[in-house]
Amino acid sequence: MTKEDRRSIPFRYKLSAGMIVLIGAFVAAMVFGAADTTLSSLWRALVTRTADDYASVIREIRLPREIAAALVGAALAVSGAVMQGMTRNPLADPGLFGLTAGANAALAITLALGPATHYLGITISCFIGAGVGAVLVLGISAAKRGGLSPLRLVLAGAAVTAFLNAVAEGTGLYFKLSKDVSMWTAGGMIGTSWSQLHVVVPFIALGIAVALFLSRQLTVLSLSEEVAVGLGQQTTGVKTVLFIVVIVLCGSSVALAGNIAFFGLMVPHIVRAVVGTDYRFIVPMSAILGAAFMLLADTLGRTVNAPYETPVAAIVAMMGLPFFLFIVRTGGKAVS
Repeated sequence: MTKEDRRSIPFRYKLSAGMIVLIGAFVAAMVFGAADTTLSSLWRALVTRTADDYASVIREIRLPREIAAALVGAALAVSGAVMQGMTRNPLADPGLFGLTAGANAALAITLALGPATHYLGITISCFIGAGVGAVLVLGISAAKRGGLSPLRLVLAGAAVTAFLNAVAEGTGLYFKLSKDVSMWTAGGMIGTSWSQLHVVVPFIALGIAVALFLSRQLTVLSLSEEVAVGLGQQTTGVKTVLFIVVIVLCGSSVALAGNIAFFGLMVPHIVRAVVGTDYRFIVPMSAILGAAFMLLADTLGRTVNAPYETPVAAIVAMMGLPFFLFIVRTGGKAVS
């Protein structure tokens, strides 16, 4: 099937296919693991009040964990799509541009200075850290004459990410919290509770909703600054709101799953190959496929070396690094 044939398929069919993939990934994540369950026991646990051991595992451990995985995948994918549209940079990714590292450093500092901090406070500190990381990267990139080139952004992002990761590790060592910080930064949904989801779900839902609402403006903005201004768009206001959306989505993801890089780079590129360059289609499809891919990555992490866990960040990095090099080599055109 040619690229023109793929893009002639109505979006509703593509969206339906994406939902089927998401549902399949969710069911697989709920069934497979160190303690395999059956579809019938999964159904009973979800729709009845069965009190056996399998039902308890599904309701109290797997269900919140896999909901968290879906939310983190959707948040990182949408934030990556928004960043690529705003900066018109095919290499844009929250993990490569210092946002997740900034949130991670803020999380470590919060755990050190306020070990009794409520989860809402930890989440807000992650928002602040993500904002600081982004400002540092953008500030360093713009300090030299010539503007924000893709290469300069990536180099600044690598430098700031290394610095902020060192801050997180140094804080953990100094305050003897290395184990706690490492467990969080390993990038996994281990131990996710319903109380954590109650805090984070509204932020992620609001961030994705705002991104969907501004998807038309993001499409115009992704063409060029001059076109957006010529069409009467308030580019500063739109960019500010979208920047806040990215910070909220990245901060929420780190608060749930730790520092995961490359995910926000991969999914939007794959989505563009399916739905084209209109962000009215890219944003919702990125949320759906991002959730599905993170569910599959978490399932691999739980099953590839069961009963031990492989950090989902390592699985994503193994897929993401070759994809990053491929994007660098092709300039992002091969999958657009």
